Amino acid sequence: MYQAETHDIRVTVTPKFLDRESAPEKSHFVWSYSIEIENRGSATVQLLSRYWRIIDAAGNVQEVEGPGVVGEQPVLNPGDSFSYTSGVPLTTPSGFMHGHYVMVTGQGESFSAEVPAFSLDCADERRVVH
Repeated sequence: MYQAETHDIRVTVTPKFLDRESAPEKSHFVWSYSIEIENRGSATVQLLSRYWRIIDAAGNVQEVEGPGVVGEQPVLNPGDSFSYTSGVPLTTPSGFMHGHYVMVTGQGESFSAEVPAFSLDCADERRVVH
């Protein structure tokens, strides 16, 4: 589990390697990641868009951005949370992701809520410390 808090928005990420969806012999590795976004502040906020930077073990970088998450732009009142699960494929058995959500308050002030960097590791991958 990975966690970051920015402007009273706590983002918790739990990645999971999907062995049944992956085909290592074809260099196809798939992970799901579950995210909880919690409004720990006193203002209502809405998630407008997302940005992801995905880096595989070979150093290849993908950037993904767009409106909302899983087709939604949730409004979070103080104390509310929103959870969703999505996925990412890579051609290498490991990598990592990080990013941010663009949020807006009821007063029209926008800010970025950090999504912590999280590791994508294949369960069978041999890990080497550099």
